Amino acid sequence: MPIRPRAVPAPPAPLPAAGLPAATEAPARLRVGVVGAGRVGALLGAALSAAGHEVVAASGVSAASAERAARLLPGVPLLPADEVVAASDLVVLAVPDDTLPGLVAGLAETGAWRRGQLLFHTSGAHGLAVLAPAERSGVLALALHPAMTFSGAPEDAARLGAAPFGVTSRPEHRAVAETLVLEMGGDPFWIDEADRGLYHAALVTGANHLVTLVAEAADLLRAAGVDEPARVLTPLLTAALDNGLRRGDRGLTGPVSRGDVGTVAAHLDTLTERAPAAVDAYVALARRTTERALAAGRLRRHEGAPLLELLDSAEEAAR
Repeated sequence: MPIRPRAVPAPPAPLPAAGLPAATEAPARLRVGVVGAGRVGALLGAALSAAGHEVVAASGVSAASAERAARLLPGVPLLPADEVVAASDLVVLAVPDDTLPGLVAGLAETGAWRRGQLLFHTSGAHGLAVLAPAERSGVLALALHPAMTFSGAPEDAARLGAAPFGVTSRPEHRAVAETLVLEMGGDPFWIDEADRGLYHAALVTGANHLVTLVAEAADLLRAAGVDEPARVLTPLLTAALDNGLRRGDRGLTGPVSRGDVGTVAAHLDTLTERAPAAVDAYVALARRTTERALAAGRLRRHEGAPLLELLDSAEEAAR
């Protein structure tokens, strides 16, 4: 006989989803539906299947989604989103951040959500608020975001193993959220609802912007005649990442950390002549690096001031 959860307090929290196990217990084997069979959704669906749940339906409109579903979720039918929800005990919403609010609300308007369902989305930018229309229907809602980059390549499965997951839930549902993450092979950590935006901005700064930085550096090396930028950048960036993670601002090296105004000025002259599209990014990053070096005591005020003046002048000249 299933154990019913204890009553959830009055609004803003919704009524509990009837028939679900108590929040202190692992979820039962569930029929899983994946709305958005993209890089993340199909991968998590496969992980839930490996954990013993049954993936019964998925949705995806692109050819890439259909191919990915066929590879990671073999035999699972591709259906419209409302039919996926209707067939499922657990719904995984793995859609773009801007699509998520309208999707949840639209499904609520059509009466697709039902009491007794479990639901989680994979968005880092959103918490529980975006799931309110489903919660009002008695759905137990969670926000489970894998803090990992997935490219759609075969190595994604290995990256999912022990990947950190930012978890946000009602306090009484935290054990269920963490159990689901553990079942998918992840490592849960807690993020308060009010902190989801800052949390996601941090990850974008660290991962997405890092890819842009690496690609920019590689392009500049090619322009300088280096045929294999990765050969030069791999050991350098690996060491820099290790320094940053272990030592923070104390791991900073280079002309800003030394207060070498002449070197930074020469860089700006060279970039203006040979790679003008890179100037704005260099100025912005050099400014932030200078500010952090000053705050950390890596630069003294009289060393940082000339750098900031130079960068101000470069910014004015670019306008």
